[in-house]
Amino acid sequence: MKNLRHNASARRQRGSYAVEFSIVFIFSFTMLYALICYGIMFALRFGLQNAAEDGARAALRYQTSWADRKSTAEAVARAQLPDLTLPVTPDVSAQRCQVLPGGANNCTTPTCGTSWDYRCQVVVTVTATGIRTALPPLPLFAVPDTLVGQASMMLDGKSP
Repeated sequence: MKNLRHNASARRQRGSYAVEFSIVFIFSFTMLYALICYGIMFALRFGLQNAAEDGARAALRYQTSWADRKSTAEAVARAQLPDLTLPVTPDVSAQRCQVLPGGANNCTTPTCGTSWDYRCQVVVTVTATGIRTALPPLPLFAVPDTLVGQASMMLDGKSP
């Protein structure tokens, strides 16, 4: 009698390990996929930020004109990008912005000078669009397609 009960109980439990394994596997795989995706995203974002910072520092070197500063900043930022091995080519831009009272910026028509009210800064922006192509081809929920690295440095009032 005891043996019959044990066999009936075993038959009812058949397949329960497979169901438990599938639930745990789906959860574990989702967590692993999220870690890999966001790890890649953070590494790419860190590389873009470093390129923008190097470009902004390069703009502080003495140049004879703003056009020379801008081209130097963009060239240095672009030179840092091949280390990232990105599947897309990021856009690099450098602009001169006047810092207005209250923290706002005037980047369209900056008036730079030596007084505090006419201080300017260089803003280097590195934008990578199409980042999802760098990630594994699975459902990409909550993953941005554009990453931006931006850095700014205050310019000397006497510099061009």
